[in-house]
Amino acid sequence: MSTKKSEILNKLANNYPNFIKKDLKKFIDIIIFEIKNSLKRHERVELRDLFSLEPRLKKSRIARNPKTNEKIFVKEKYSIFFKTSKMWSKKINEQK
Repeated sequence: MSTKKSEILNKLANNYPNFIKKDLKKFIDIIIFEIKNSLKRHERVELRDLFSLEPRLKKSRIARNPKTNEKIFVKEKYSIFFKTSKMWSKKINEQK
């Protein structure tokens, strides 16, 4: 399940009615912008008690096209590793 930026904005606006919606939108945009730029600089992003994002380098390799069985060279690239916090994992996985 994904969450839209507009849904986050509406929840924040309902929880904090003394803030203007336009200011909350700028706040969300700044946070997303900073997370993106940190990942571009290959830095780790950590939101305490929630999750962490870390760019990891995948080595170059020779892969195979499953349809044609042709060998293909795949260059090294970065992928984003997502890890939830222990507290969040426990809350998500607890039985009701």
